[in-house]
Amino acid sequence: MGLDPETDTPRANPWAPVQYFSNTQAPRLPRGLAQPEGANVLLTQVNKLLDWGRSASLWPATFGLACCAIEMMSASASRWDISRFGAEVFRASPRQADLMIVAGRLSVKMAPVLRRIYDQMPEPKWVISMGACASCGGVFNNYAIIQGVDKIVPVDIYVPGCPPPPDMLLQGLTMLQEKIRDHIPNPPDPLAFAESRYLGSED
Repeated sequence: MGLDPETDTPRANPWAPVQYFSNTQAPRLPRGLAQPEGANVLLTQVNKLLDWGRSASLWPATFGLACCAIEMMSASASRWDISRFGAEVFRASPRQADLMIVAGRLSVKMAPVLRRIYDQMPEPKWVISMGACASCGGVFNNYAIIQGVDKIVPVDIYVPGCPPPPDMLLQGLTMLQEKIRDHIPNPPDPLAFAESRYLGSED
């Protein structure tokens, strides 16, 4: 017969649960009891409230380049369920997205398209480099593949792997949410001080 953890006495029913609510869940007030006055007052700063809202409602742009995109799609399926983190609304238009997940290798021919989509995204915006090919070129060390998308757009979070599983993408997403909540600025734009935009740009 088990012991009651509160009174250290044998429990009448050994099959009863040890505790009736989670350690992270506040217990409900018994019926008939009201909250004391002033318990519904919240003090915070406006920028912290905005950062909290932005981190909890990221809208990724639909931008898959190679096999990492399959893992990105799997992260939105029911097994990993990226909607738990508020990032399930993949947008087909960059003007409605604030997160770009570069999933896969970036070719020289695709680089201006990537940059144009990034420029069309409204501020504030963030970038996750998903996989070894997007982060450093991976196994494609040749003239046709950009050796890291951070040469084209500023990258906030790097997710390693070839390809990284969906849970690693979720880990990178939570790290980005912590970065947004801590109000850490974006890295500098690699093309901010360039004389002209990258290949094929109209600027």
